[in-house]
Amino acid sequence: MTWIELIAVGFGLLCVWLTIRQNIWCWPTGLIQVALYATIFFQVRLYSDGILQLIYVLLQIYGWHHWLHGGRNQGRLLASRLSPRGLLAWVLAATVITGIWGWGMATFTDAAVPYWDAFIAATSLVAQWLMTRKRLECWWFWIAVDVVAIGVYMHKSLLMTSGLYAVFLVMAAMGFFSWRKTMESISNEDGINSRKVRPTP
Repeated sequence: MTWIELIAVGFGLLCVWLTIRQNIWCWPTGLIQVALYATIFFQVRLYSDGILQLIYVLLQIYGWHHWLHGGRNQGRLLASRLSPRGLLAWVLAATVITGIWGWGMATFTDAAVPYWDAFIAATSLVAQWLMTRKRLECWWFWIAVDVVAIGVYMHKSLLMTSGLYAVFLVMAAMGFFSWRKTMESISNEDGINSRKVRPTP
């Protein structure tokens, strides 16, 4: 464990906690986290994860803007669900990207665990994109990432980071239920309001 890993862990926990609460400050704290982890992963030859953090920088900026202005009338964005077809498409996308990315890393680099590393990278990209769009199903993808990441980072002796992802696993489940509860509350409120304004016959 190094001081940079410890700081990254702290910002990672803060970022996820703010995301569960749908707080817009999850994005700037996330920017700091991914910048620190980009440095860490390149040092231990987890190249897919390192590249992933650089892509995250762009997604963090986009998510920050979209949560603020991607909703109705360019207002704050509300959480929503994917259609079953949309969910299947993203699962297939993560699977295909994992295979291609893993093969490339295994063939052209000295990556330590190329296919598992690629799975973390590909599935995290899908999860992060869905999070920028505030789709509830992003948490299912994060759960899958967390389960695999715990094992990979233990294998690379990043014990603090492995522990962080164990906490992330619990927090991802909390995030799913928290977002779902908020969505149901808003849906019920909209239903009540629509009945209130219904014209009398």
